[in-house]
Amino acid sequence: MRKTISLLTLAIGVAFGSQAQAHDRLVHVDHQCSFSTDYDVRVDAAGVAFNRDDGAPTKVFMHDGQLRVDGRAVDVSAADAARLRDYERSVRALLPEVAGIAREGLDIGFSALTAVATTFAEDGDERSRLLARLNRDHAQALSRIDAGLGSGVWTQHDLGDTIGDSVEGAVSELVSTVTAGAVKAALSGDQARIAALEARADSLDKTIDKEVDARADQLEVRAQALCPKLAALDQLQQQLDFRLPSGAALQLIGRDHDEVDKDKVAAR
Repeated sequence: MRKTISLLTLAIGVAFGSQAQAHDRLVHVDHQCSFSTDYDVRVDAAGVAFNRDDGAPTKVFMHDGQLRVDGRAVDVSAADAARLRDYERSVRALLPEVAGIAREGLDIGFSALTAVATTFAEDGDERSRLLARLNRDHAQALSRIDAGLGSGVWTQHDLGDTIGDSVEGAVSELVSTVTAGAVKAALSGDQARIAALEARADSLDKTIDKEVDARADQLEVRAQALCPKLAALDQLQQQLDFRLPSGAALQLIGRDHDEVDKDKVAAR
């Protein structure tokens, strides 16, 4: 039965492993493409607002080349005004792309869980109940993404919380159902049933390889395509003539600090 249980672990890992790593990052593909923000971001017709509770500045707002920092208007050069317009335009285009990637990640995850439920839930009523719950939780998670990222709002940890809240109960129930069936078959000594479960495990393995892994690879390509756009935002920040009172550049979105440190260590 080890094979049966390990395949369940694989399905859940493929489904949600990458999203769990990226709960507070705009995108995380590998150590060379990991961007994050310390701010909550809101994009609407009035402009783009960056807000956080700790650190300085706590509030940054930009629209049509104008900049406000902690509620005060900042005089910027004509060159900075152009950069701010580019920055705003890029952020406006970016969040819908991140939302699309988040939606596809959820779709892949729930597809994997559905494959597990369909493969291993032996009782018809039990299978129907599990599938109904997965469909319900899937729809709720997508609605939360639409209400957040899809509406131009990026909130710290919100993506991870959305995924966690939506799948925690369903995954727990699914694991309990599948492992209980596997253990029961093993203890019964029913070789025909054990062989049937092994055949289902093989079938699930092929399903994961054919459907889930292929979609996950395509999703990684989509996420990777965001890297140059995020790098361009980081570059625009560094190019601003405007500096904070400390003399530091305005840093709203940038490379994940932990990943940058890893690169420096690796280069030594």
